Order: sequence, then structure tokens, then C-alpha cells
Amino acid sequence: MTQQNTNYRFALTALTTLFFMWGFITCLNDILIPYLRLLFDLNYAQSMLIQFCFFGAYFIVSVPAGYLIGKIGYKSGIVTGLMIAGAGCVLFYPAAQAEVYGLFLLALFVLASGVTILQVAANPYVTVLGSEKTASSRLTMTQAFNSLGTTVAPFFGAWLIFGGVADPEVTGVSKDTVSLPYFILAGALVLMAVIFLRLKLPDMGKVDPALALPKEGSAWKQKHLVLGALGIFVYVGAEVGIGSFLAMYIAMPEIGDMSTSKASHYISWYFGGAMVGRFLGAAIMQKLSGNRVLAFNAVAAVLLVATTMTSSGTLAMWSLLFVGLCNSIMFPTIFSLALQDLGQSRGQGSGILCLAIVGGAVVPLAQGFLADQVGVQMSFIIPLLCYVYIAYYGMRGYQPRALKVAQEAA
Repeated sequence: MTQQNTNYRFALTALTTLFFMWGFITCLNDILIPYLRLLFDLNYAQSMLIQFCFFGAYFIVSVPAGYLIGKIGYKSGIVTGLMIAGAGCVLFYPAAQAEVYGLFLLALFVLASGVTILQVAANPYVTVLGSEKTASSRLTMTQAFNSLGTTVAPFFGAWLIFGGVADPEVTGVSKDTVSLPYFILAGALVLMAVIFLRLKLPDMGKVDPALALPKEGSAWKQKHLVLGALGIFVYVGAEVGIGSFLAMYIAMPEIGDMSTSKASHYISWYFGGAMVGRFLGAAIMQKLSGNRVLAFNAVAAVLLVATTMTSSGTLAMWSLLFVGLCNSIMFPTIFSLALQDLGQSRGQGSGILCLAIVGGAVVPLAQGFLADQVGVQMSFIIPLLCYVYIAYYGMRGYQPRALKVAQEAA
């Protein structure tokens, strides 16, 4: 038993590095958006195609990734995801040299495909490495390091991608600066793949065909999972939508009145709040139920987004930045609540939930179209409605509404 606990702690430590890495990668998109907007003179909707291609990969790849993980297990799935993500990073070099927007989108899609496989493998891996009662707390803690990645990424990304230019709107941007951070990431991802290949981790994730659930026991029959998938869809959509517009919003004269390059650094406050909130949330949810904390945070997010929509200047800027603190526990809590009582269909359920991350493609694009029509500030009505649904899920939607799936054999 002691040896098993030791293996679990070691596995969780190794997995935490992955959460940091894909947080860093995902947040770089928020720097890439204003950069490519200047390089290619894009409107808001065209700019959001970056997030559409990145998170669209979740929709296309999640289900095949779930089947892949069932055959090769969590560890091999992680190695596969790391190698594919590394290949996507390398593709940024030819995209930059050719100066073709479509090639950047292709590179992002390949990169996101690798990250999707990582998500499908790592999230359920964390939930099964210990007691089911503390799964929310455990996943929240590892997600805190995901937020650490999103917090430090804007500092490095803004400096590397914008090439140290103080006012890129005036001087323009260079096509060459975007390749370096992704080359660095490619090297780090391949190195991590080699490390995971050699690590001795608990062999989990493979599905025994003899124990596979019959069709009537499918995870799709679990109402709380389906509602949770919708919760993941709107949460990721809201978080990505706000993060994508943040630098451009803060740079507006009536809000922060600063250059886009300087405004990009404030993205760290947004994701830094999520990081702090996840560390606090991991401790709080040892005492309070995850659904109550989820509902509270969602209501607070609704109030903050409403404030930024109806104010200006410093109040509008900081009320939106503090939404990051509310976001903190949402993804891991929704994820773990939705996986309750799924037994052998946990892997299938994880694939469904990762499929729902496509909200990061759909919601920001919809917000981009709305921003072109009514302005950026009023377009935040879309994230506000997303948080209203999350509050509902925390209050009622999380409760299992179908017969419990037979639990995995001990």
C-alpha cells in the first residue's frame, strides 16, 4: 500500500509538469492573436480563427484519442501527445517564412491535436490516482500548475513574439520573431516525451474488452455527464473568449489607453488569478463540496462581467481581470463532477468532456462576430451567459440522474 501511494505521488508530480506545459502553450495564443492581427491586418472575427483552429482540434481528435488511450494506456498516450505537439511547434517556422495565415492555422491545429491527446490521457489519470472523494481537489491542484504556465507565458510570449517592440501598432511586427518561442517549446516537448517514455508509472487506462460497458451503459446515458460536457463547453469558451480579447480590450482608449504590447502583460493577471484560486480551491474543497464552490464562483463571475460591460477605465479593466480568479476551480471541478459514478466508462466520459473543449473554438468566434457588430465591450454578454449556465450546473446539473454504472473492480 505504501509503495502504491509512493507511485501515485511520483506519477502526480510527473503529470503536473504536463499541466504547466499545455497551460503555457494555450496562453501563447492570446499573444499570437494581436501579433497575427497586426501582421495580416485581420478583423476580430478573422483573428478568432486562431482559437477556432486550436480548439477545433479538440472536437475532431478527442473521440479518436479516447479510443487510442483505451488501447495503449495513459502513459503511452502522453508520449504520443507530446511528440505530435512538438511537431506542431516546428511547423511555425515554415509558416513564418512563407507569411501565410493558413499555415499558421495548420500549425496550431497539429499542436492542439497533440495537446488534446495529452488532455484525454492526463485528466482521468489524475482522478484515478487516489481517492474518488478528493478527485476534485487533486485535479484542481494539478490544474493550478496549468495556470502557472498561463501566468508566465504572457511575459515570455510578449517579449519574444513582439521582439521587444514597445509600440507594434506604430512600428509593425517582424515575421521572424514568432518562430523562436515555438522552437523552444518543441525541444521541451520532445525532451518530456523521452522522460515519460523512461519513467516507471502505474500502468492504467487500457480498457479490458471483457469489462467494456454494454451500449445501454454508455457514458452518453449519464445526464450529469452530458450536462457537464456542456459546462466544459461554455466554461472553456468563456475563459478563452475573455483571454483572447483581453489585450485588445485593455488597449482601448476608454479602458486602459495603452499599446497592445503593454496590454499583453496584463493577461498574466487574468491567468495568475486562476492560479492563486486553484491553490486556494484545492484546500477549500477538502472541506466544502466542489459543486458549492463552483456555483459561488460562477455567480461572482457573472457580476464581474456585468460590471466590465457597464463601466469604463480602471474599474472595467480590473473587474474583467478578476474573472480569472473565479475561473480557477471551474474546469477541474466540472470535469471531476461529470465523471462521478462512470466506472469502466470513465475513459469514454473523459473523451466526451475533452470533446466539449471545442467551446474554445466556437464561443470566441461567435464573440468575434458580435464584437465586429456591437463593439468588444458589449460582446462580453456571451461569456456572461456562459457563467450563468455554470452556476446552474453547480447548483443542480451535477447530480447524477441515471442509474449508476457498475464500478470498476477493486
